Formats: sequence, C-alpha cells, structure tokens
Amino acid sequence: MIKAEFRYSESLICGFTITGHSGWDEQGKDIVCAAVSSAAIMAANTVTEIQHIKAEITDRDGFLKFDLSGAEAKSAEAVLEGLRLHLTALSEEYPQFINVKTSEV
Repeated sequence: MIKAEFRYSESLICGFTITGHSGWDEQGKDIVCAAVSSAAIMAANTVTEIQHIKAEITDRDGFLKFDLSGAEAKSAEAVLEGLRLHLTALSEEYPQFINVKTSEV
C-alpha cells in the first residue's frame, strides 16, 4: 500500500512523505504507483525548478520526502494542495492501494 502524509503548519502544507508500493500490479504495469509517482515528482519539480523554491528532498525506491521552510510554504501552496487533492481522489478510487492523511506539525 502507498501511504501519503501531508504535513501542515499554520494551515499551509509544509511537506509530504510518500512511502510504499501499491501492489495493484507488478512493477512496470502498476498504474496506481505510476500515477502517484508521476504526480509527486511533477509537484516537487514545479516547486523547485519552476518556482525556484528551496526544498529538502529525500528520494529513493518507494520513498519520497519533501519539506519546505515555513516562509516558503505559502508560495508552494497551490501546487502542494493540488497534489493532495489528486492523491485523495486516487485513494477514493483505489482505497485498498493508497491511503492519504494529514497531520499538523
């Protein structure tokens, strides 16, 4: 199962962590995993490469952690909220393969 956690500080997303593999299908054919990975990488790249916002990123197989400082979270708000909404919609369509939660830090 893929687990996505979005961390909020003062009502703004300041980071997210995505872990695991969905298990929907074998590697290379797993549309759930591909959808989550593609969306997360696009969001991270948009924030860092297009908006030029510094972020702390840890990326390895089955794990992506993305953190912003509090001051930079406001500038990335629309992109990160869009990612959360997208992953929430996927979790509603594939509830046994992806779980999305939020936490306050």
